[in-house]
Amino acid sequence: MSTLKIPTAKVFEPLLAPARYKGAFGGRGSGKSHFFGELLVETCQAERGTLAVCIREAQRTLAQSSKRLIEGKIAALGLGQGFRSFSDRIMTPGDGLIIFRGMQDHTAESIKSLEGFRIAWIDEAQTLSARSLSLLRPTIRAPRSELWASWNPRRKSDAVDDFLRGRGADGAVVVKASWRDNPWFPPVLDEERRLDLAIYPDRYEHIWEGDYVRAFEGAYFAELLAQARREGRIGKVSADPLLPLRAFIDIGGAGATADAFTIWIVQWVGNEVRVLDYYEAVGQVLAFHVNWLRARGYQNAILYLPHDGLATNAVTGKRYADHLREAGFAVEPPLKNQGRGAAMMRIEALRRLGPQLWFNAATTEAGREALGFYHERRDETRNVGLGPEHDWSSHAADAIGLMAVCYEAPTRAASFNRPIRYQDAGWR
Repeated sequence: MSTLKIPTAKVFEPLLAPARYKGAFGGRGSGKSHFFGELLVETCQAERGTLAVCIREAQRTLAQSSKRLIEGKIAALGLGQGFRSFSDRIMTPGDGLIIFRGMQDHTAESIKSLEGFRIAWIDEAQTLSARSLSLLRPTIRAPRSELWASWNPRRKSDAVDDFLRGRGADGAVVVKASWRDNPWFPPVLDEERRLDLAIYPDRYEHIWEGDYVRAFEGAYFAELLAQARREGRIGKVSADPLLPLRAFIDIGGAGATADAFTIWIVQWVGNEVRVLDYYEAVGQVLAFHVNWLRARGYQNAILYLPHDGLATNAVTGKRYADHLREAGFAVEPPLKNQGRGAAMMRIEALRRLGPQLWFNAATTEAGREALGFYHERRDETRNVGLGPEHDWSSHAADAIGLMAVCYEAPTRAASFNRPIRYQDAGWR
């Protein structure tokens, strides 16, 4: 049998050696899928009788599979006689087989049909659920079996990203590839890349450079965050030990279905707004949040609450502001309810403050992800905006929006450490 000679981009060379897990992630035009398609054809040609399955999370039709790409590789390599393509499968030399499956259609019982397969290639693996990955891994267990994955990252929490990059699975070889690594990157794709860079800068890093999704297209704070990255205002940011810390809070409930309780730790230093830390928890009692503040060294921070800071806690019958004062914190008098339009007031206030924001990258990532997703709810039929969407991202946005509304420029603030006179402020 003749040996195939397939030109391979240097970035993928580590994936040619045997490994239990092989992963390639990156942006559009990197050649990830083409590499794995060629590697699969080469393996089936060299190892007669190979059983392989090409996986997608959702695959309603074969048009959504990798079948056409593999058929193209077989034709390009001149292997038509050794491979036979049928409507739902491809027969390979030595009674081998390549099939195509969607994991959503499988149960713990039906997945057992793949137990004899040596290779499983998951394309578009960023969409693979944690459930599907947990079913697939122990199923592909033939001698020398391998699981391959190619994907464009979305979030660190995606199952394949968490498994292969975040946790660093034993026996895994993972490479990052971009359009720069593709020796055959076509001019037409380069034109598309440049066009996206020019007119869609918010999504360019994700689509072409393989970065995580940093902003929902059209999100309120997408440009604010993009500008902060361009100007180097997301990095290592430290607190000034001579100035007070301020904690801006959005109050959530203690039930399993309650809204998130969020806190931004901020310091106003001259004209800079230093965003130092972010906290989010769901379903926890107030003491849990207080313990986080103390554990992080924020026991002397000045706390700012929204208008519902004067609402009565359903469990204890006390107001949130009173609980926090009794716990030893300095609490600013909560803002009055700003009524209809309050969310947009917070959005505009934060946008105006945007050029002054400096984010500590290591401790605010989750909060910045939420800000990058916070967007308008729309009536798609009429193409009408319906105001901010209330979802998982809105609680982080509300808390930092409270900061922007409360912000005092240095020229206006009489004293950073002024005493808080609760009685004079109209509440006790």
